[in-house]
Amino acid sequence: MTDEAVTIQNQDDPPIFLVGMMGSGKSTVGRRLALALGRPFLDADKEIESRCGVAISTIFEVEGEEGFRRRESTLVEEISHRPGVVLATGGGAVLREENRRNLRERGVVIYLSASPSELWHRLRHDKVRPLLRTPNPRQRIADLVGERDPLYRECAHLVIQTGRQSVERVVDEIMRKLDAARSANGMA
Repeated sequence: MTDEAVTIQNQDDPPIFLVGMMGSGKSTVGRRLALALGRPFLDADKEIESRCGVAISTIFEVEGEEGFRRRESTLVEEISHRPGVVLATGGGAVLREENRRNLRERGVVIYLSASPSELWHRLRHDKVRPLLRTPNPRQRIADLVGERDPLYRECAHLVIQTGRQSVERVVDEIMRKLDAARSANGMA
C-alpha cells in the first residue's frame, strides 16, 4: 500500500495502529506519537502481560505461540474499537487475517519498517523474546522479515522507514503524513 492511498474513514480521531517487526520502534515511537497527539497509548504486549499477570515468554512456554496469538487477537478485536488510541501491536499480530482486516478497517495502520540488519543491531543482546531463542537469531530475524513484510504492507496505510534516524524524526514524519491525509480527506 502506498502513502498516497491513505483514506481515513472514521473522522472522529481514528485509532492509530503501529505494526512492524520486534525492534522496529513501535513502542518507543508509539509513546512519543501519542504524546504529540494528546492521545492514550497502549502497548499490546504489555497489555497482555498485565491481563495475564505473567511475561509473554511464560505465555509462550505454557500455551505455545498459538495460545499467545489467540490472546493477541482478542486484544486487537477489543482495542481496535477504541477511538483515539495509539496502539503498538506485537510483531506477529499481522499473522492472522482477522487482525489485519480489523486494524485496516478500524483505524490508520502505520508500518514501521526496518531492515533485517538494523533489527539485528537493535536486538542482538535481547535474551527475552521467545522467537529469538534459536541457535541463529540473526537468521531468524531475516526469515521473519521475509515472512511478515508482505503482511505488514497488506494492512498498512502508511509505511515509515525507521532506520537510524531519531525517534523524533520518525514521529515528525508520521505527523506530516497524517496531516496530509487529513487535508486530502477534507478533515483539516
